[in-house]
Amino acid sequence: MSRVLLAVNAGSSTLKFRAFAPDGRQLLARGMVDRFGQAKPELQLLDGKGQMLSCRALDDGGRANAIASVINSLADQQLEPVAVVHRVVHGGGRFTAATRLNADIRAQLEEYVALAPLHQPVSLAVISAFEEYDARLPQFACFDTAFHAQQPEVATRFGIARHWHDEGVRRYGFHGLSYAAIARRLPELGLERAKVVVCHLGSGASACALDAGRSMASSMGFSAVDGLMMGSRPGYIDPEVILYWQEQAGMSVAEVRRELYKNSGLLGVSGISSDMRELLASDLPAAREAVELFCYRVARETASLAAAMKGLDALVFTAGVGEHSPEVRGRVLQQLAWLGFEVDQAANLAQARRLTTAASARAAYVLPTDEEGEMARQVAALLQ
Repeated sequence: MSRVLLAVNAGSSTLKFRAFAPDGRQLLARGMVDRFGQAKPELQLLDGKGQMLSCRALDDGGRANAIASVINSLADQQLEPVAVVHRVVHGGGRFTAATRLNADIRAQLEEYVALAPLHQPVSLAVISAFEEYDARLPQFACFDTAFHAQQPEVATRFGIARHWHDEGVRRYGFHGLSYAAIARRLPELGLERAKVVVCHLGSGASACALDAGRSMASSMGFSAVDGLMMGSRPGYIDPEVILYWQEQAGMSVAEVRRELYKNSGLLGVSGISSDMRELLASDLPAAREAVELFCYRVARETASLAAAMKGLDALVFTAGVGEHSPEVRGRVLQQLAWLGFEVDQAANLAQARRLTTAASARAAYVLPTDEEGEMARQVAALLQ
């Protein structure tokens, strides 16, 4: 048996996992449980190069059975976890680095369920499932909020009464593991000391200002519903809209939350889909409007984050849409032409790393994110 460090990224309907060598660098296997926690789940396992090793339906839709199936499928390939690291969305102001989990830490993480109601409960349930499977297996958590913990104080505040901030009502920022992974790679581009805006564009979307690799400001704030428009989340919204829904439409808190998390964003504006690929392929006016609004918000937020850093040297696109949609990248960069971005259309269409011409005053790039790899590296350092 080869010992591996297992990085787990749990979502509401999928469980993604990657098995790394104990140093956190070499990827040995990766996989996913689709329809995780639902009826008729399916487990896929691939090797480190992406070749399919196995694909099978699971008899039981429970999360505990899915976890056992993941470990057993790895064992079939002679891979045995030495530790498990989980992506946890919210670490509040307490958890600013990778942390080994125990009962006390897990109890503290329960306190943040109200701040991340869709993400935090799933992560905690998966942690419990691994505990039930093998209580001796060391478990760690890496937090999406941790990367932003060193932001300037002014970037963390809302314009509300001071006691609310002291009680934790503040801007936290999310997608931190993605931004940490990108920051780790900025030296490859000669940007280790540069002012860079990174746009993490996917079903969930955000942008972050990095000055010499350090988070200075983020589009997301108190929750992961804030900032850029997303697949089914609105991003920035006037708080009075929420009050209007409650007072005039008679919506309950649960109905408002569903409207914010499930019925808005690309899906809400288009009335068609939350998937950018479907909208780009559609000729319907509402689909075109949704795409236009998405790109407009990205460009507008990029300029805002440049102001937060008092300058801008480069822009980096990452995550599903950012890495794979030339049309979205091109539209954003065209709206930012006044800042000195000159798109190299051929490079953009060819999915090149650099998207701007040699004569462009500012450079734009594509870098693939690696949240699970970042988690593995952080925990490998603790294990060593």
